[in-house]
Amino acid sequence: MFRLKAVFLLILLVFLTRPAVAAPPAITADAAILMDVQTGQVYYAKNHYRRAEPASLTKIMTAVVALENGNLGDVVTVGGRAAAVSMGSIIDLRKGEKITLEELLKAALISSANDSTVAIAEHVGGSHERFIKMMNAKAAVLGLFGTRYANTNGYHDPNHYTTARDLAVLTRCALGHPKFNELVQTKEAAVRWVEPPEREEKIINSNRLLFGGYEGIDGVKTGTTPMAGNCLAASATREGRRLIAVVLHSDNRYQDCVRLFEYGFNVIRPVLVVRAGEVVAKRPVTGGSAGAVEAVAEKDLEVRLDPDDLAKLEKRVETGGPVAAPVKKGQKIGESVYLLHGQEVGRVNLLAGTWVPKKGWYRQLWDKVSG
Repeated sequence: MFRLKAVFLLILLVFLTRPAVAAPPAITADAAILMDVQTGQVYYAKNHYRRAEPASLTKIMTAVVALENGNLGDVVTVGGRAAAVSMGSIIDLRKGEKITLEELLKAALISSANDSTVAIAEHVGGSHERFIKMMNAKAAVLGLFGTRYANTNGYHDPNHYTTARDLAVLTRCALGHPKFNELVQTKEAAVRWVEPPEREEKIINSNRLLFGGYEGIDGVKTGTTPMAGNCLAASATREGRRLIAVVLHSDNRYQDCVRLFEYGFNVIRPVLVVRAGEVVAKRPVTGGSAGAVEAVAEKDLEVRLDPDDLAKLEKRVETGGPVAAPVKKGQKIGESVYLLHGQEVGRVNLLAGTWVPKKGWYRQLWDKVSG
């Protein structure tokens, strides 16, 4: 009896003191994704290919198209269409006023001004409709095949939609523009007009995370409409790593993004999956003194993942069939690709581990005769 109790207590002690398994974050959003800015690797996804309304996250694409096709110093004359916009956040543009493209972008990205996006579109695209075609063309170039735009600001339209995955890819692209980076992490600013010269509008960023919501936050954009719900694309940087979190139709968009960032920075870790010189596979050799050669890893390969997912990591060896002799030691003879949930997370070159010379002529002749 005493021994049974001792064994039971030992098992209980091991159970209570073992490290806790970090579960993926609990997210209230209908769709969400967490992506690494540098690599594009996805660390978390929930309904990330499901079609959804983007609300003002639309303005990320509006800004990208404007930055790539316009000049920040251009003076824009406000047209009647932009001046007529009155729904949601606006900076009250008036027909005939003059304002630079940079100031309009500032208003669009910081205070989510809906009228500024129309003025941007008419100036950069020549017309609102042509600018929307430019937005859809850029979406196609980026591979955003779940996205379609019908306007520049995110108003509800049955032909205006995207996905969490597409928004993360788009945001990753947008963060490559220095001016976009600057504006989406600006807390407060003043929008100034060229004409009338005395006009100025103070604006405050709608992203609450920038105001002490989470350490390392450096963007990006909020979006809200009755149909889209509360949406947020956020970015954060710690120890040189920058992550993007996107949540759509969320009950608590800020908490959802914080939970995703906590998972990405604290749970996702670099894991060594293969060492330099480690034999990964064997590749057949034709016409050589040996029928095969060992394929070894060129270097150490680390991949970032949740350590609990290590058992789910798949290895795919790409060699392209037999290699013809002679094979030099150190010659590249393939690649080893590592995938998680079907997504590539790393690859390493495979090199010949030994020298394999050609067969002598007598051996080749004997093989033909005996074959």
